[in-house]
Order: sequence, then structure tokens, then C-alpha cells
Amino acid sequence: MIRALAALFVTTAMAAAHAVTVGQAAPDFSLTDVNGKTVKLSDFKGKNVVLEWTNPGCPFVVKHYGSNNMQSLQSDAKAKGVVWLSINSTEKNHSDYLAPAKLNAKINGEWKGASSYLLMDESGKAGQAYAAKTTPHMYVIDPTGKLVYAGGIDDKRSANPADVKTAKNYVRAALDETLAGKPVSVATAQPYGCSIKYP
Repeated sequence: MIRALAALFVTTAMAAAHAVTVGQAAPDFSLTDVNGKTVKLSDFKGKNVVLEWTNPGCPFVVKHYGSNNMQSLQSDAKAKGVVWLSINSTEKNHSDYLAPAKLNAKINGEWKGASSYLLMDESGKAGQAYAAKTTPHMYVIDPTGKLVYAGGIDDKRSANPADVKTAKNYVRAALDETLAGKPVSVATAQPYGCSIKYP
């Protein structure tokens, strides 16, 4: 047990040590979406990209989808030519895990999600490459492939949907500045939400 915990700690520490930071090139990944299509981050070079780590079993994710905050942000971004990749890194043996069809039915069906692709990362490799810690955990990548924002979706670290109205949305601000060719004024913020259920 102690040896297993030590190995887990070392693996986690190594993932954190090698994780990308703002200002660096965003690590490429290849994942399968809920419809079986292979999607590579490098396919979108030349475009602004948002990465959203998600898990519909998390109350913080429910806050942003239940209030229509996430769908509105997704739709606005896509209307400006931004590619939005929602990623689920929940491992298969966790009670929050949903198979692709069920995840699709929940997020894109019931919740009317508006991301470009909803991706499966059961191995956790993509999430660990970004040191994604929570759901939601958000990243913005500029057209050169550089990470320009990493952190929470906003500054109201609660699961209360009413807080969305008064929150400063860091992702929206980062996208607006990047699309205008300006540096991102708040490039990092503390992520909040449920811990990602990695293997």
C-alpha cells in the first residue's frame, strides 16, 4: 500500500514537473471523440483553441451548464472561429465515468453543449500533460500553438449558479484579448471544482 502510494506520488510529481506552463507551446494530443472520430490538437494550428476539462458528475460543472454559462461561452467562441475541445479524463472504474454515448447524451443532448468536440481521455495522459486538476479546468491556446491562459473559468469559486452573473469570466476575457491581438492580462488563475478522477 505504502509503495503504491509512493509510486502514485512520484507519477503525479513527474506529471506536474513536465506539465506545460503559460507562454510555452501547448502539448499535442490525439483523442477520440464521443462519436469515434480521432481529434488531434495539432489539427487546429492557426486557430484559437479552448480546452475545457469536464465531468457531468461534478456540482461545479453542473453550475456552469445548468446556468447555461458554459454553452453560451462555447457558442460565442465558436461564432468567432474558436475551436472548443471539451475533455473528460474520468477513468473507467470511477462511479462518475460515463461511456461515450452516455456522456454525449448528457452534455450534448440534455445540456445542449456547444463544444466543437467532446473528447474521451480515460488514460488521463492529455489531462496530466496539462496538469489539469479540476472540473472545470480551462486553457486557451493562441493560433501559434502557445498556451496563453490556464486556470479557473472565473473568479467565483463556488457551486452556486447565481454567482455566474457577478463573476469575472477569465476565459471570455482571455479570448477577447487574444482575438484582438493583445496580451492576456490575467494569464493564470486558481482552478476550482472537483478533482479529476485520474487512473
